Amino acid sequence: MIGSHTPTAGGIARTALPYLDAAGSQVAQVYVSNSRGWALPPGDPAQDELFRAGCAERAAAVYVHASLLVNLGSPTAETVERSAATLAHALRRGTAIGARAVVFHAGSAVDPTHHDAALKQVREELLPLLDQDGPELLVEPSAGGGRCLASRVEHLADYFAAVDWHPRLGVCFDTCHAWAAGHDLAAPGGMTATLDLLTETVGAGRLKLVHANDSKDTCGSLRDRHETIGKGSIGTAAFAELLGHPSTAGLPVVVETPSGKTHEGHAADIATLRGLVS
Repeated sequence: MIGSHTPTAGGIARTALPYLDAAGSQVAQVYVSNSRGWALPPGDPAQDELFRAGCAERAAAVYVHASLLVNLGSPTAETVERSAATLAHALRRGTAIGARAVVFHAGSAVDPTHHDAALKQVREELLPLLDQDGPELLVEPSAGGGRCLASRVEHLADYFAAVDWHPRLGVCFDTCHAWAAGHDLAAPGGMTATLDLLTETVGAGRLKLVHANDSKDTCGSLRDRHETIGKGSIGTAAFAELLGHPSTAGLPVVVETPSGKTHEGHAADIATLRGLVS
């Protein structure tokens, strides 16, 4: 199942369903609030129901991506409070639209002296959310800038330990982030080695979603700049390895590559990835 991050402005059903059809998407990842703001809109129940029914009719998997501002490790209490509220909102909205899971970034301690306290905050804020019914939560390792709580996949061990390896916490693996954090996915066998390490670190079955994005930058750059599949520094051979790895068998894959103002860029990337499936 391969799809894309999907626009929703103008109504989640009214905008997203035609986009899915035009791009050939089998997966819809959406924002349910401003990606760079704290406002938590209630949603439109009629649009939610139409979207949910439309995705079911298309057998399309749905995921919510929480606001990019979410940082449960922040040393600023207000940011932590708003982050927890944003995740709770995303879970509620995810339930309303039939989402399988909510993706959120691992976050940053910001201050090097705050790292241990940051992981305690992760525990305090995530455990109550993980204990709820509804969509799962998927932590996405970041590109490595700042004092990230998880950027390289081996860092996920401490993150999962902070919440007692809760069964409802999974992983969203972003290829551009992993590349930026220093995993050489472009080397022969590099993608395979990274996915093997991910499985070794968090256990089989924890990887739930893949973000397939090429990169504009070099390995270890710590820069999160996505590029069209095959036109960036990671290259198509690595994505063939990704799609052929046992840990990704049957998993939904989402492209978040540049697409301009139309579906065409995502449609091309989806087609490229489908052509790499062996």
